Amino acid sequence: MIYEDFLSAQSFFLWSTFVIALIMGAVVNKTNFCTMGAVSDWVNMGDTGRMRAWVLAIAVGVLGVMALEAAGMVNVTSTFPPYRQTSLPWLEYVLGGGLFGIGMSLASGCGNKTLIRIGGGNLKSIMVLLVIALIAYYMINPFPGSDQTLYSTLFYPWTNPTAVALSTNQDLGAMLFSDNVATGRMVMGGVIGVLLLAWVFKSADFRSSFDNILGGLVVGLVVLTAWYVTSNIAVNADGEMMSLQTYVQEWDMYAPADAVKPAAAGPLASQSFTFINPMGQTLGYAASGFERTLLTFGIMALAGVIAGSLLWSLISRSFRIEWFASGRDFVNHLIGAILMGFGGVLAMGCTIGQGITGFSTLALGSILTFIAIVIGSAVTMKVQYFLMMRE
Repeated sequence: MIYEDFLSAQSFFLWSTFVIALIMGAVVNKTNFCTMGAVSDWVNMGDTGRMRAWVLAIAVGVLGVMALEAAGMVNVTSTFPPYRQTSLPWLEYVLGGGLFGIGMSLASGCGNKTLIRIGGGNLKSIMVLLVIALIAYYMINPFPGSDQTLYSTLFYPWTNPTAVALSTNQDLGAMLFSDNVATGRMVMGGVIGVLLLAWVFKSADFRSSFDNILGGLVVGLVVLTAWYVTSNIAVNADGEMMSLQTYVQEWDMYAPADAVKPAAAGPLASQSFTFINPMGQTLGYAASGFERTLLTFGIMALAGVIAGSLLWSLISRSFRIEWFASGRDFVNHLIGAILMGFGGVLAMGCTIGQGITGFSTLALGSILTFIAIVIGSAVTMKVQYFLMMRE
């Protein structure tokens, strides 16, 4: 996908993201694919159907990335965010994942489910989105008139010193096969992907569930498609094929004088779906008066998922306006949104961003985050059940 000018390449980058996200939104709404629901079904009813759908999405991502990376068709090492970075801030992954798991249980869904609910008419989720966006924005961006962020004030002084500096990238292939990383990534991707698939399809109930199979398969393929598209868009800069990120970094050398430069090069790197940090990006974009230079993959992904969910809600006539049932319901959603905002940025992703997108790269941090999210959510549900029984 080579373009003769940056604007055309960037437009395809953004609009292809919207279309892929729209498909995700429609299918997730149709199949009720839900990571919080997956944990809830498992913990409260012993039903692993939606958990297997989530793991199916992970398996598709892992095996797809393994194959495409081996063929040189995707770049999942120099990404935005940097899943395979050589620094391993394990405490941030574990703490952030745990906070996110607690938060999504209180707020009735993860970041992606929040967007799906908005598309279906749930007004509660609009409040959740706004709170997450505010927290996520100031976790990364400084307060007005200051150089301090929520992250630098609340977390950096005591979480960052625990980070482990690795001699390799933090994906399992590089860590276990440092002498032959390419082979290691193929081996680990193949083994883990096949084991995950074996567990998923071991269940006869799951094999007979069309929606669970469709949901897991499509979400995994959507994540994989985004990796492929964002890794292969290039600009022909005087005969030299350059990625969008590299082109922006060399802007003054190649761009026409009247061209509009994006605010940052990082968000133009290869990437796939994640939803918490992009909520903060969307807030910044809206606050700027919808300045085009701030338009990113993440913003288009949010818009696409909501649009896809809305489309399916209208087609299926399932669109329903929903509001808070009580004051306690409001407080639970508020606290949950705050925790998801902190946790999602601290852990560098959510149940989709780390639990599927990051996991597909076999980054150790993503796997730690996935485990922490599931444990945080499961423990919260057990506590909620205990309190309900006491009442």
